[in-house]
Amino acid sequence: MNHKGNVTVAVAGATGAVGEVMLELVASVAQTDWKVHALASERSLGKAVAFGQRQLQVENLETFDFSDVDYALFSAGASVSRVHAVRAAQEGAIVIDNTSEFRYRDDISLVVPEVNGQLLEDAGPGTIIANPNCSTIQMVVAVAPIHRAAGVERINIATYQSVSGAGRSAMEELARQTAERLNMRDIDPQSFKQPIAFNVLPEIDVMQDNGYTKEEMKLHWETRKILGDDAINVNATAVRVPVFFGHAEAVHLETRDDIGVEEVTRLLSQAPGVELVEPRDGSGFATPVTHASGKDPVFVSRIRRDLSHPRGIDLWVVSDNVRKGAALNAVQIMQAIEARKVP
Repeated sequence: MNHKGNVTVAVAGATGAVGEVMLELVASVAQTDWKVHALASERSLGKAVAFGQRQLQVENLETFDFSDVDYALFSAGASVSRVHAVRAAQEGAIVIDNTSEFRYRDDISLVVPEVNGQLLEDAGPGTIIANPNCSTIQMVVAVAPIHRAAGVERINIATYQSVSGAGRSAMEELARQTAERLNMRDIDPQSFKQPIAFNVLPEIDVMQDNGYTKEEMKLHWETRKILGDDAINVNATAVRVPVFFGHAEAVHLETRDDIGVEEVTRLLSQAPGVELVEPRDGSGFATPVTHASGKDPVFVSRIRRDLSHPRGIDLWVVSDNVRKGAALNAVQIMQAIEARKVP
């Protein structure tokens, strides 16, 4: 990353699953003159977190002074961002927030750099930028090139979302329940309403009055905002599956103008952040375990014409929800802003 002078970064929620990956990614791009702070609640004081080859002592978010911070990356929950992300911006930091707190405000940009990175051109001290929901990010990275070429009118999507999207306790629950199932012991669900091991749960986030969950509505609301087109309709079913890392999505598009499978394949092969997995040797299509987990790209497979619609295109989209779906997208936003400092 190109930059001028010293850069100071604060990561709020540093002891969480996303915060840990944020620190890993910041360490991978930081220069030797950068200063990085790991922030968390008071109960985490005394802990140390990994930052590249060294450790950072956790500092108290409640009392932290953001006045010398260039970038504040938040992933500590919406209620925390409501108070402290606002405070960080008021003290002059550029805030990149990974919660739902600011996503639907008209005055705050919702950014995926490969799709609408131009919105970052005017970002300066005191700006708040929202990171989209994980399932939305990977979908729009794949859909945006098609939308620009042929106009997407409607999206039907079923998501198959890993437990890491529900946090560290959910991952621990999947591991524990798997052992309990294999040993024929009773299961007592904690993070989810029903057992997750060897099961699929068609309910993520809270139910809305229209019968959709909030997770499903996020795909509808956020896709329109990111692609800048309120005419796009997104019909989603979000399902939690017993996978640790990586969300998968079956995406069915209906375009305004006709576009062929060959052209879609060409567009996606050239799209930033996308990696096609269309094996001709029978080695298998993209999956969370074999492709996405621990990796940065959005993987696309199974590109085909929808037999039920004359302008329909079907895609299978897989990505690491903690990396591109959260931490990596935030760091890429920071990189895009920082790169503008050098002519």
